Amino acid sequence: MDVVQVDINERKLKILKAIIDDFIDTAQPVGSRTIAKKYPLGVSSATIRNEMADLEDLGFLVQPHISAGRIPSDAGYRLYVDELMLQSALGRDQMQMIRNLLLSNMIELEDVVNQAVTILSKVTGMTAVISLPQFNRSRLTNIKMVRINDSKVLMILVADSGVFKTMTLGIRGGDQYILDRITDVLTEKLQGMSISEINMRTIGSIKQKLKEYATVVDYLVPILRNTLREIDEVEVYVEGAHNVLNLPEFQDSVRAQQFFDLMEDAQKLVGLLSSSQTAEGISVRIGGELGMEELVDCSMITTSYKVNGQEAGKIAVFGPKRMDYGRAVSALDYIRDTLSEIFSGINL
Repeated sequence: MDVVQVDINERKLKILKAIIDDFIDTAQPVGSRTIAKKYPLGVSSATIRNEMADLEDLGFLVQPHISAGRIPSDAGYRLYVDELMLQSALGRDQMQMIRNLLLSNMIELEDVVNQAVTILSKVTGMTAVISLPQFNRSRLTNIKMVRINDSKVLMILVADSGVFKTMTLGIRGGDQYILDRITDVLTEKLQGMSISEINMRTIGSIKQKLKEYATVVDYLVPILRNTLREIDEVEVYVEGAHNVLNLPEFQDSVRAQQFFDLMEDAQKLVGLLSSSQTAEGISVRIGGELGMEELVDCSMITTSYKVNGQEAGKIAVFGPKRMDYGRAVSALDYIRDTLSEIFSGINL
């Protein structure tokens, strides 16, 4: 049903908010007597019933069965999110716990992101998704190679954002001072360059300066280029997809399987995250607004985190339309800001 564009009076708004709050809590259609008993609106059950009928006519409520109460429509949720929702602030102890957990895993980029997506799923009880920062937007500040044993070398790439990327290389023989010499030249030639700026001319200049180590360089350069190319691809981390099994909306095994299949499809997830306009703040897309049959019963809340002021990745929560939007938005806000600070090298 199309929503009629009219002004809704304050009483209708209070009743709509009460209905959606109750439905979020119980997952059961809401009747006028329930609202009259549970919420101090100062009006009779008959008045609430009449107002609910009007809200249904306006497209904000639907009646799933002839004898049942009402549930929110997508338009009702949209009005709730835009105008009526109260954001549930995270407690100070919970915020400190989140910050400490994120800071305890700053060894590598993937560790921080993996920890963040796990925390977000636990805090919200929903499915959390985070995309990795696009490393190619950062500029290389340092390169180091450290011999692990006679046949293995650890290479470490460091970006200006403080992001680390490591790889293990199979290089036999050669003392550490030779590796130091090679990394000195690599750092000299590549420092301050973004990945997209590293071309064949740059690679040729490196090989020219390291002629005496031609065998090592010939082995190293293709690996370095392939690794940088892999870094350029967007990766997504997903946590808590199984949480939907506890929700009445996903008791249908077909619907649940569709959701699981989507969460395993990185390409579709990247497309969904990219399609959300979140340059500032939070984006909430509800049901049909997502444009995917798999998500017709779901909502997606998305925000972006930054590296040195530039958008670097997306954070999202997927759940039923009946999710606790206020709590999810608060959790996303805090984790987004904390990740942005960590990746931008701010001393927390």
